[in-house]
Amino acid sequence: MKVKKATSPLSFALATWFGCGLSPKAPGTVGTLGGLIVAIPLITYANFTPWHFILLTAVVTPIGIWAANKTIESTGNQDPQIVVIDEVLGLWLTLAGAARFNWQSFLLAFALFRIFDITKPWPVRNLEKLHGGTGVIVDDLGAGIYAAVVMALAGWFNLY
Repeated sequence: MKVKKATSPLSFALATWFGCGLSPKAPGTVGTLGGLIVAIPLITYANFTPWHFILLTAVVTPIGIWAANKTIESTGNQDPQIVVIDEVLGLWLTLAGAARFNWQSFLLAFALFRIFDITKPWPVRNLEKLHGGTGVIVDDLGAGIYAAVVMALAGWFNLY
């Protein structure tokens, strides 16, 4: 990825989720995995609940939009593949739908979010049209909401 002007190290680190977005293959998948790698210790050691992931997503979203905007400015690309903080936020929102946390729910959250992020069902695809970092982030939040609903339904039926 060609950089047209320098960006701050902090915005670059956040936008690429500490380098996950620099993966030469499947940066979105690697970014999603990076979000899960942060979520599991939060659940295990800080006793995070689904509500905590809603709050965490709400707090980090404006920061993610800022970081995505800075990366967009520095690359000149409206949706740079190296920006993966949107995948992290989408995964966290997906975890907010979990009825319980275990290895099956982590695997299901990962798979569901990737499916909804890649397919972008209506009206999520329309959110990509929003300007700058907002569009980059919000479409993944939409995918995360769809995935969270499926997680909640699967949990209700004790499928994980």
